[in-house]
Amino acid sequence: MPESNPRLSLTQLLVCGAAIVTLAMGIRHGFGLWLQPITQAHAWTRETFAFAIAIQNLAWGVTGVFAGMLADRYGAFRVILMGTLAYSLGLVGMAYANTPLTFALSTGLLIGMAQSGTTYAVVYGVIGRNVSADKRSWAMGVAAAAGSFGQFLMVPTEGFLISQFGWQQALVLLGFAALLMAPLAWGLREPSFAASGSHQRDQSILHAIQEAFKYPSFKLLMAGYFVCGFQVVFIGVHMPSYLKDKGLSPQVASYALALIGLFNVFGTYAAGVLGQRLAKRKILAFIYLARAVAISLFLLAPLTPLSVYVFASVMGLLWLSTVPVTNALVAQIFGVAHLSMLSGFVFFSHQIGSFLGAWLGGYLYDKTGSYDTVWYIAIALGVAAALINLPIREVAIARSPQPQAA
Repeated sequence: MPESNPRLSLTQLLVCGAAIVTLAMGIRHGFGLWLQPITQAHAWTRETFAFAIAIQNLAWGVTGVFAGMLADRYGAFRVILMGTLAYSLGLVGMAYANTPLTFALSTGLLIGMAQSGTTYAVVYGVIGRNVSADKRSWAMGVAAAAGSFGQFLMVPTEGFLISQFGWQQALVLLGFAALLMAPLAWGLREPSFAASGSHQRDQSILHAIQEAFKYPSFKLLMAGYFVCGFQVVFIGVHMPSYLKDKGLSPQVASYALALIGLFNVFGTYAAGVLGQRLAKRKILAFIYLARAVAISLFLLAPLTPLSVYVFASVMGLLWLSTVPVTNALVAQIFGVAHLSMLSGFVFFSHQIGSFLGAWLGGYLYDKTGSYDTVWYIAIALGVAAALINLPIREVAIARSPQPQAA
């Protein structure tokens, strides 16, 4: 399918898209700050809070596919508006939920659905349709870097809100802040969708799904992204406890997470830039192999605050650097007509890995009294993901003419 000319200015697209991702991703990265205040206020177990966050990740992955379908057909503007409203209501519901069920429905289901409509897959669909192929990976890197900056910016902001206004009012204020994504979504309103209410495509949704899942490279991408989710969520959720078990102070873990967020900005942007110049499958293979090496050296070296900070900085460079490259590769192989939906399928695999990384870390720790087994699994998966990505074919898929979708 030939490339269409950009219909949104690049500056408008990147400013609005990056700001939306900054808010949506930045808010979610700080949810761990509410674990103790909420569980103590309601006399709940930590498992109650963790279960709601697990539901959130799965809901995000499952509904991301359908949010992508809607964005591809009706435009990202409408989907982001719905996601914005759900995000705001979910945060207010999180503040006032007084039973585990209502907490799981608001914090888990509603916010998870909101994230599917306000984060990477939907925003990348707009980028794919409006940025030429020679700049697409770079533009996706900018959006991914914005999400990383959101983590670095919003987590301390949320901590400040909790300290100044209390945990409940802080969530309400975040609910109002989430509404800022609505006017930003207007900047992603594509003329072709606004004029007709839908977008004409050369493929039906069913044919696009069948084509992707019959294509081996798509399955390899999904497998690699599964590993990405497993590694980053295991480290993000369990590394603070791992460091505490080893006798390091809580401040070391806090600084380490901040370093991951900071270096993530540079890593994702660099990956997007390199994706314009180098084979994307080789970039992905390098990232996964580098993660395996970094984890191995971290476990072998004497554990000190310095070694933790070095590890966090290196992992930060590799943290979400897979995101722009993976999504640009989907666009390169299958085109941009169904990019949000297909990216949603790949991301669903990522979220399954995220769920297992969080859950298996706790399960095996309870069984063995150590995180060592899960660290070894993360290393092995990194090597496997590096090998899995190398056979991916990056050329655009050859397809026979299909009846135009209704």
